[in-house]
Amino acid sequence: MEKDNVKKIVYGAFMMALVTIGTMVIQIPTPATKGYINVGDSFIFLTSALFGPAMGFISGGLGSSLADLLSGYAYWAPWTLVIKGLEGLIVGILYKGHSEYAKIFSLLVGALWMVLGYYIAGGIMYGFKASLVDVPSNLIQGFSSIIIGYTLIKAVTPLVTRTK
Repeated sequence: MEKDNVKKIVYGAFMMALVTIGTMVIQIPTPATKGYINVGDSFIFLTSALFGPAMGFISGGLGSSLADLLSGYAYWAPWTLVIKGLEGLIVGILYKGHSEYAKIFSLLVGALWMVLGYYIAGGIMYGFKASLVDVPSNLIQGFSSIIIGYTLIKAVTPLVTRTK
């Protein structure tokens, strides 16, 4: 029992680090709302698919907001904590035990939540007209992350299920 808890903590910390690094490795600034495009959502999707909603919520929220703090985007960190945490939770809830189409749909719902969440946050911070300008780039980020995330899930799932 205790060994399982240690494994969960280690997996969670590792996935949180992957989310942070995945968010920081490619950052394309978006001037309208002073944010950036990244591929960190791919690792949130991977975490949620492999380990479920709770770990998706924690790793997605903390890993992404940590990337904001480390990258000089601290003003986005509280929003990111909630938006990316809920993204991981949503995907984790919807992903398990369904057809491949339903699994892909769960990633789509997570990505669309991210776009909506940042539209609302950007609207509150900079006005909804300015925030609307970033919607296309957030859609590109979301759809790119679906492709990368789904590919990672398919590649990594057999490896993780052997070590669980």
